[in-house]
Amino acid sequence: MPTALITGANRGIGLEICRLLKGRAYDLIGVCRKSSPELEALGVQVLDGVDLRDESSIESLGERVAGQSIDLLVNNAGILVRHGLDNLTTEELRAQFEVNAMAPLLVTKALLPNLASGSKIALVTSRMGSIADNTSGGAYGYRMSKAALNAAGMSLAVDLKPRGIAVVILHPGWVKTGMTHGTGNVGPAESARGLLQRIDELSLATTGSFLHAEGRQLPW
Repeated sequence: MPTALITGANRGIGLEICRLLKGRAYDLIGVCRKSSPELEALGVQVLDGVDLRDESSIESLGERVAGQSIDLLVNNAGILVRHGLDNLTTEELRAQFEVNAMAPLLVTKALLPNLASGSKIALVTSRMGSIADNTSGGAYGYRMSKAALNAAGMSLAVDLKPRGIAVVILHPGWVKTGMTHGTGNVGPAESARGLLQRIDELSLATTGSFLHAEGRQLPW
């Protein structure tokens, strides 16, 4: 039975990915800062109290899953602070970099002993991290942090390919979640289905791809 670990598993896209993988008979490890009744109801292993802005907390995550093989790691957790030039702050910029860009890399590092040849890593990013696709400006911290995550994902793909571990960088779509205040054009369940389809298709031949959940390649 394969095992998957999902960060940000307590709600939104992460919760829906957990639901779908539960239906595939995965052993699931749901990671979050604070659990939710919906996640608990799935009857999966829940590791809460993980603060992705705290490196020691991420390191302790590695200790909590020591010895467990992980076939699929989904770095899904993220935050969005909407701001423009007139109201951005250093703290908000830093928070988005720490959660959106640094944490997925540090989580992957902490869990490397759990990954083996054939394992897959998915990074849930955003097309707002695409420089070529930016036509609306703003959202500085979010755009910058997701562009950094994309860069980290490409380096991971290069570095982990010799180990037989494939990496995919995925845009979930404009999803109706708490992060988007319910706006969007796709629900979390539909987005999660698309993301898992892209993960199913992932191989070492396609490692490092930056893809929309619907399957199309996105510009860097």
